[in-house]
Amino acid sequence: MLAAVMLSTALVAIDSTIIATAVPSIVADIGGFAEFPWLFSTYLLAQAVSVPVFGKLADLFGRKPVVLAGIAVFALGSVGGGLAGSIGALIAFRAVQGLGAGAIQPTTMTMIGDLYSVRERAKVQGYIASVWGIASVLGPTLGGVFSEWVSWRWIFFINIPLCLAAAVTIWRRFGERVNRAHPAIDYRGAALLTTGLTLIILGLLEGGQSWAWASVPGIAVLGAGVALLVAFGFAERDVAEPVLPLWVFRRRTLVAAGLTSFGIGAVLLGLTSYIPTYAQTALGASPLLAGFALATLLIGWPIAASQSGKIYLRLGFRGCALIGTAIVLAGSLLLLVLDQRSSVFTVGAVCLLIGLGMGLVGPPTVVVGQSSVGWEDRGVVTANYVFMRSLGSAVGVAVFGAIANATLRGDGTDPVRMTTAVQHVFLGIIALAVLMVAMVTLMPRGDRPDPAAAE
Repeated sequence: MLAAVMLSTALVAIDSTIIATAVPSIVADIGGFAEFPWLFSTYLLAQAVSVPVFGKLADLFGRKPVVLAGIAVFALGSVGGGLAGSIGALIAFRAVQGLGAGAIQPTTMTMIGDLYSVRERAKVQGYIASVWGIASVLGPTLGGVFSEWVSWRWIFFINIPLCLAAAVTIWRRFGERVNRAHPAIDYRGAALLTTGLTLIILGLLEGGQSWAWASVPGIAVLGAGVALLVAFGFAERDVAEPVLPLWVFRRRTLVAAGLTSFGIGAVLLGLTSYIPTYAQTALGASPLLAGFALATLLIGWPIAASQSGKIYLRLGFRGCALIGTAIVLAGSLLLLVLDQRSSVFTVGAVCLLIGLGMGLVGPPTVVVGQSSVGWEDRGVVTANYVFMRSLGSAVGVAVFGAIANATLRGDGTDPVRMTTAVQHVFLGIIALAVLMVAMVTLMPRGDRPDPAAAE
């Protein structure tokens, strides 16, 4: 089962990055250079906005049917993407893949909460974190290999046997008992929530690119999204089974965990977007060495995550997360010493430190939320955590992009300007690290799991 969960996670993780190195081959074959950024945006958008809905469905109908449906939708999007004859069709099937990913990611994390004890969960979270780390390196490599030696279409076709392997294993091995025979589905809430989130995340992703922030389209998109979410809040007050229960935003532990997840997503996006560019432009490093500088972040994360269980069983969820956020903050402050004279190995050491801190923050903030509710609400709580991380990434794209562009002024080749731009981004990362520390301090004291209950 763990292998199947890791394989399902790998599908989502690899397809977030595998297409990056295949873009030139795709454009040369089917055209659409101006539209290719949507290959990334639609996948992220569809995944992010569907996570809360699928989290609720996993509580209503069980994890197994939702994750199997997600794998099937992801496989359908992969087949369509591999057969696409135009950039428009490929973008549409990337959205289908994103919907499948929106079902897979939160449901597999919820399944981990069902299958493993509190003591075991941190080690398993380390394995899952290692999947994301490996995928971030393996994805672009596979995309380049397929594009150069076979065909870019195989970056989609390769998913089909992997989907089948994961689905068959989950179908045969995962058992659960769902008590609700006639669940009520909140269609109105689902429509308001997904539409509102779509407009807000779309506005964040495209602001400053497709339209100016202060332009009429930008204000209209974000304003409409906020209005729909306000309507969603009023609509959910009298629903028997709300798609996203409002009590999620009233419990201190869940709010702290969600905002910490938001910070994790934004910090990770800021580092992955600008560390390689800084290393190549300002330090003159090769793409391989620039990739190494970032890879240390993804090496430190699973190492620390696998050991976090020992710490939170001894010091509590809050104590473990406080240590992690303190390390993240220390590493973020060290980012400010990086300049044009820094070595790539120094950059890698700082990223390794931040990765170690992240590995001590992620597992306890996931597990504390899952442990605070019963089976029937675990999907919603996990999905909210995953969504907040996706929202943090989207906000990070918008804010860090605006900060960097204001400094670069269209010139991304000047080492001096690039160094100044990334130092401004680093200041934003420090602010997020401070936010994470503040949110973790809101978690209740004395939240150390009972050793007997942790088994």
